[in-house]
Amino acid sequence: MLSDIQKKSLLSVARKVIEAAVRGEPVSEFESDDPVFNENRGCFVTMHNHGQLRGCIGQFTPTRSLIKTIREMAIAATQDGRFRTNPVTPGELKDIDVEISVLSPLEKTDDPLSLELGVHGIYIKQGYASGCFLPQVATETGWSKEEFLSQCCAGKAGMSPSAWKEPGTEVLLFTADVFGEKEA
Repeated sequence: MLSDIQKKSLLSVARKVIEAAVRGEPVSEFESDDPVFNENRGCFVTMHNHGQLRGCIGQFTPTRSLIKTIREMAIAATQDGRFRTNPVTPGELKDIDVEISVLSPLEKTDDPLSLELGVHGIYIKQGYASGCFLPQVATETGWSKEEFLSQCCAGKAGMSPSAWKEPGTEVLLFTADVFGEKEA
């Protein structure tokens, strides 16, 4: 778990990156002496405008430090393909709330229904198809465990809703330290 000071620092980095990227300005590089910020960690950066999703991109497999991954994911969130025809505008920035999810390593489960709603996120893979939901999606939607798994399969991965029950489908669980500007 990150301290409140660390969370505020990472939110500040993400905010600066998002504002520069949306305005078409150069995006700064960020360095830190904080050992936690220099760990290779997966994360997601999410943007909401009055509760409506405006971009969310992340990386499960860390290839660089947390602070560098947050920078990259914040840039990518401003370019989320779901909002290609309606991207975040400079005038909208004041209404954008930034949220960061710092992820635990993925763990394969043979019992998908062992997941704890609101605690575990899911990553489901079958062949080349895959999809994921962060832990907070279950809380935001009010879905049951079965709905959470089925919606990820059908809505995110393009699989059948029951693919999570099929042999050859991998279900991986993870937790996340989720924090945002609304709480800060």
